Amino acid sequence: MTSPEIQISSDKAKLNIDFIHAELACKYWSIGIPRSIVETAIAHSLCFGVYLNESQIGFARVTSDVATFAYLSDVFILDQYQGQGYAKRLISEIQAHPQLQGLRRWMLMTQDAHSLYTQFGFKALAHPERAMEKNQPNIYQKQ
Repeated sequence: MTSPEIQISSDKAKLNIDFIHAELACKYWSIGIPRSIVETAIAHSLCFGVYLNESQIGFARVTSDVATFAYLSDVFILDQYQGQGYAKRLISEIQAHPQLQGLRRWMLMTQDAHSLYTQFGFKALAHPERAMEKNQPNIYQKQ
């Protein structure tokens, strides 16, 4: 049995902001994120909506200078559609996007999807001692 065909679009006009906000507000990396923050992040990122029968079932966003670096974030497919290859198709289309070619470095953070991303060349930091972060956990609960 084949999975229904999905559409992936980087057209921000098609994005269902209510849907994206509701989903992100429940994800471990963005619990309680305010809608205004989601709107700002979308406005300043290259975004990808995943659609099945015109309904949005997934999302991802890339923050990039479109010359050297890209950060992949907020990737999700609704639970009931996981395991059908939709996330793989989404990542493939993101990496094939014309604005994201020839980049020196891609980065992402994940707690539980390492096996997905390794299929696309992502791996643990070669030099973790060089990486630094300023992390503000639970920032959305403090606002």
